[in-house]
Amino acid sequence: MNKKKEVTIYDLAKELNYSPSTISRALNNHKSIGKKTIKKIQKTAEEFGYRPNTLAASLRNNTSKAIGIMISRINRPFQASLITGIEKAARKSNYNVIITQSDDKYENEVNNAKALYDARIGGLIVSLGMETQDTSHFDQYVKQNIPIVFVDRVPENFNSYRVIIDNHAAGYRATKHLIEQGCKRIAHFAGAQHVNVYNLRKKGYVDALIDAGLQVDEELIMDMKTLSFEEGKKATEKLLKLDNPPDGIFSANDTAAVSAILYAKEKGVKIPEELAIIGFNDDPISRIVEPTLSTVSHPAIKMGEISTKRILEHSTRKLDAAVSEITMLDTEIIIRNSSKRK
Repeated sequence: MNKKKEVTIYDLAKELNYSPSTISRALNNHKSIGKKTIKKIQKTAEEFGYRPNTLAASLRNNTSKAIGIMISRINRPFQASLITGIEKAARKSNYNVIITQSDDKYENEVNNAKALYDARIGGLIVSLGMETQDTSHFDQYVKQNIPIVFVDRVPENFNSYRVIIDNHAAGYRATKHLIEQGCKRIAHFAGAQHVNVYNLRKKGYVDALIDAGLQVDEELIMDMKTLSFEEGKKATEKLLKLDNPPDGIFSANDTAAVSAILYAKEKGVKIPEELAIIGFNDDPISRIVEPTLSTVSHPAIKMGEISTKRILEHSTRKLDAAVSEITMLDTEIIIRNSSKRK
């Protein structure tokens, strides 16, 4: 079957006996065109199956009203909520979003960055993948003055907008909560340490122990690649086999924390009496697991909205893409049954 020819504004102009410029302005609801004319032209365009050529428009303007999103895994609750915030704010300004995911693989992230660049997006919002340490694949955006906002997982040495939380303070408060519940030997499920969020959460954990006069036992720090459910289970199994097992766990995400609860219960460990557990992110599963999981709130939707706002402000004010600005949002400890002893 042959592909049907695309209808153009010139076809509509010929059909309606208007100039192509009038057709174009009417399709964009320009105030110089009367309401009746706009309605007539738009109705005919719909009947003819006309589609605006956004690619051609982006070529003319060297940009587009599209925001690229680069995340690691779209099925993670935090990432999904982040996208919701971005898309909600973008829609209000008549921007579209193009979403890519890397599955935490560096090569995929590099390819996604190139694909979005070639699509001539107007701005880019990025939460780095677990494997990413070299960020040179974003240099092409800076050279073309395309704004980038890094959110949550951000690079240390790259001038850009950054929207983050105070991960050190959050890790400190989560550990302090376990200490206040009477825990003396607190384990930590640590994410990849080259990733800023996990490095800072671990530092917060260590500093809280030191300030409380408790020993920092390297045997209790479980380093993980992705903080997956499987890694959480293996780490809990290893910890419970120690001659002196922990009485508390601070996990840098909720997924590994939930797997710790389930495995510990399976082995007859009482939660929180014998093992108090707190996670991070406030994923929906934290409210479903039994006992419910204590956690740290992570304002993903708000982070997405602010990230989009930075892109739109940058485009309006025509700033330098190499601008450096940090927005830090608050978090809170959410105390539930997995850690509440007192």
